Amino acid sequence: MKQMSAVLFLLAVIFSLTANLTVSHADDLGVEHVTESHVMIPMRDGVKLSAYLYIPDGEGPWPVLMEQRYASFTAKSTRQSMAQMAAAGYVVAGVNFRGTQQSEGRYVGYRALGWGEQQDGYDIVEWLAVQPWSNGKIGTFGSSQAGFAQNFLAVTQPPHLVCQYMIDTGLSLYHEGYRIGGVTKPNRFKNMATACRVPEHNHDLMLEWYQHPTYDEYWQDEDCTRHFDKMNVPCFTVGSWFDFMCVGSVNSYIGRQHNGGPNSRGAQHLLVGPWLHGRFNKTNKYRDVNYPQNANFDIMQHMLKWFDYHLKGIENEIAAAPTVSYYVMGAFDEEDAPGNVWRTAEDWPIKTQATDYYLQPEAGLALTVVDQADSSSSIKADPFHPASIPGTSFPGAQDARPFEEQSEVLTFTTDVLEEPVEWTGNVETELFVSSDAPDTDFIVRVSDVYPDGRSILLIDMVRRARFRDGFEAEKLMTPGEVYKLKFNIGWLSQIFNKGHRIRVTVASTGAPFYEPNPNTGEPLTIETPEKQFVATNRIYHNKLHASKVIAPVPIESPQR
Repeated sequence: MKQMSAVLFLLAVIFSLTANLTVSHADDLGVEHVTESHVMIPMRDGVKLSAYLYIPDGEGPWPVLMEQRYASFTAKSTRQSMAQMAAAGYVVAGVNFRGTQQSEGRYVGYRALGWGEQQDGYDIVEWLAVQPWSNGKIGTFGSSQAGFAQNFLAVTQPPHLVCQYMIDTGLSLYHEGYRIGGVTKPNRFKNMATACRVPEHNHDLMLEWYQHPTYDEYWQDEDCTRHFDKMNVPCFTVGSWFDFMCVGSVNSYIGRQHNGGPNSRGAQHLLVGPWLHGRFNKTNKYRDVNYPQNANFDIMQHMLKWFDYHLKGIENEIAAAPTVSYYVMGAFDEEDAPGNVWRTAEDWPIKTQATDYYLQPEAGLALTVVDQADSSSSIKADPFHPASIPGTSFPGAQDARPFEEQSEVLTFTTDVLEEPVEWTGNVETELFVSSDAPDTDFIVRVSDVYPDGRSILLIDMVRRARFRDGFEAEKLMTPGEVYKLKFNIGWLSQIFNKGHRIRVTVASTGAPFYEPNPNTGEPLTIETPEKQFVATNRIYHNKLHASKVIAPVPIESPQR
């Protein structure tokens, strides 16, 4: 019966090829010999998804490249890049999630992409594989939302999926999307309604989220880390140091390389550079940084070489590419500064020595524990007047002093470094805290402080205190009791140059980037609750409660 259903589905999708099809040449994009068309692709439950196809002139058939996302494909720059890829000898398909843009069905975020009753990614790949212009070899690409989508797709194992190329990707929607550090961002995700065919569907989905504050079975259904063993294709993953989702890029590589299926293990590649979150933005100059020219990376050219190798059998430099390449950042405007070089590794992470940097009285940061029995610093967590972190994207690669100089923000800074210091790997923190509130937030940041005072933000992360022992259960605080919060701040490869200082910043608010905690400990809501109050939080740095940042210092790693 299952085989008969599969045959009927295949016949249905082939028959529907001509349905809702519009065709035109992509001449307005400055790309010749490529046809642009729109088609509605049927899923197994009858829902049709909006897809834009770019087909090169000629007889074909060709391998197919597919991107799946909720954002529109109609911007000229998007159409142009897809047409350029098609001109390289591929059919290129941009497909919207169900319920977004022109796609039919109810918007349910990523829940229709994976391993449930609906497997939209699987159905798209298999539909593309049987079209007359397709040779049956499918590769997928994309960044951020389209990176998440590729991890979901890989778990479903469509037979015609050959390889993938992910940029700034993610794995778990709870941990890397909707509940980062246990902190909700309702105002940010309200804006998802603009991508929905029926905007109210987004609000309904958000209501669903708030019925599941902890990492329960609901969120496990959107966590690809639980299914690495089913991911079974080669993938090239590109990550960015100045991106909070770098954790998703790194963990995607690690999970697939070591725990994936037989065609995945040992067939992964990871490249991480000094960039912001995005796709065609991997350049050396942005915000307040200006790295050497070697930091430029042509995503389009490299991605096409990856697909040429895997989908066309063309021998090129991909065959000899190192398993891991990573850019070691250094001072970007100092002559002969160590760092600012690419290194390679056989695997990730490299071997490091965990090195503790302890918070000190009088705003210091040092390798020694404070020799005092009672030393601490206090800050206010004021949801009515929070400290300001503008925007909704990670504000790294720029001077953090505007945040650090605000009231209720603490900084802890080393003495001037007498020699360069390298951190390469996962940076963690262990804070000892108390509060007069049952719940509150703690934000930790790491910056490179230049001799002229600039404090270039490298990484940051937040942790909601109720999730201090994990995301599976909420545990409120008892006022005045001291608790330990240990969590990852982020992945990094940085050489702090001689004459610089290392800074750790601690705060409890930073809006709108981190929407403030009402500090009540009550269930969180989409709209700002009427009941909120100002909390007084304390961070301890003494013999008994030695708050610290744990740095990954490479073992026998060159500084140049």
